[in-house]
Amino acid sequence: MEILNSQIEKHYHQPNLYDDIINRLKELEVDLNSVTRKDIAGVDEFHVRGAEVSRELAKIVNINNSRLLDIGCGIGGPCRMLADEFNCDAVGIDISKEYVATASRLSELVGLNHKTKFIYADATNLPFQDNEFEVVWTQHVQVNISDKLKFYSEIDRVLKNNGVFIYYEVFKKGNKGVNYPLPWADESRISFLEQSSRIDSILQELGLVKKQSTNQTDSGIKVLEKMLDRITTWGAPRLGLNVLMGASTKDKITNLLNGLKEGQIYLESGVYERQK
Repeated sequence: MEILNSQIEKHYHQPNLYDDIINRLKELEVDLNSVTRKDIAGVDEFHVRGAEVSRELAKIVNINNSRLLDIGCGIGGPCRMLADEFNCDAVGIDISKEYVATASRLSELVGLNHKTKFIYADATNLPFQDNEFEVVWTQHVQVNISDKLKFYSEIDRVLKNNGVFIYYEVFKKGNKGVNYPLPWADESRISFLEQSSRIDSILQELGLVKKQSTNQTDSGIKVLEKMLDRITTWGAPRLGLNVLMGASTKDKITNLLNGLKEGQIYLESGVYERQK
């Protein structure tokens, strides 16, 4: 497991990430003494549709003033949004030390370090007590998790009674293959795509009750098409997800888009409640 975790962390690693973001803000002539969430929005949320879909998910259930855990928090954009707009006590964990360090410094930069906290941790061995959170949240995370049962068991463990689990994930359709590289993996050895029906079975076996699910594929395709068109026409933006995906950004977006359009994979969000 340690070897696998190391491979996953290496995939996401971008050296001196915070300094890179700061330098790009300077090039965009942003005043570093008054940086806002809007200024870093282009790079802040590493999943399809970014803050737009995060805000939609947050409005599905009443999460205002909740203690919330974001598993696979990336550089912290969702936590900052949830803390800022929904007054959540937002805790994020990630397997990338560089992401965790960057998330902490970005929260300080935009004045949200008092409402957010970021921890380097393994999603299958969460460093929290039982029944600690009202909400647990994942976005494009389980694609890198091989032990699905352990992963979702940990989510169940840290949720309070009547707490909610909100997800927005990439799932495979049948046994169709995908082309790499993709945003979460340059090759198959760190990619663990699964059908949502299996995840549903695991969650129900754990005692979580499904409240709703939504196919997000069409919305995702539209956004990715626009993103790819902009990159093809104008090149990578100064401060976009290319900062996180590196030189293979265009290939990753192309393969993700083709996978969604050809029905190899699909996007789905949903909510489960812990009724114990």
